[in-house]
Amino acid sequence: MYYFFYQTKTGTGLGHVNKPLYPALKRAKEKDVAVYITVQTLWGYVQMYVYDTGRDMMELGVIPAANMLPEVAYMKLGWAFGQTDDLETVKEIMLTPIAGEITEREPSNGYLIYQDSLPEVEEFIKQYRK
Repeated sequence: MYYFFYQTKTGTGLGHVNKPLYPALKRAKEKDVAVYITVQTLWGYVQMYVYDTGRDMMELGVIPAANMLPEVAYMKLGWAFGQTDDLETVKEIMLTPIAGEITEREPSNGYLIYQDSLPEVEEFIKQYRK
């Protein structure tokens, strides 16, 4: 089983790629290659519904990995393939939070936590990190 890990730094700000890369994504899907897209920012989600290119990419088999960081998604994908070769089960594992790697929502000022400690951000994080 093969997988391809795609980070948004090679796409546009929303993680999309140029249309000349669509044939490669189509071939990957045809060969049962798991293709996930992540964010490279500390806060935010992969947004695939904003423009038609994001929707096109999902039709070509690219799976948005919510707000998982690239390094976390890479490790989780390797672990998921250690559990099963079934792509649907791998997708279910990837999109199910097991250690706080995907959050339901993020605080609007969450990015400030790395600037200095904010009580409301710390309270928010405590909900997910027990």
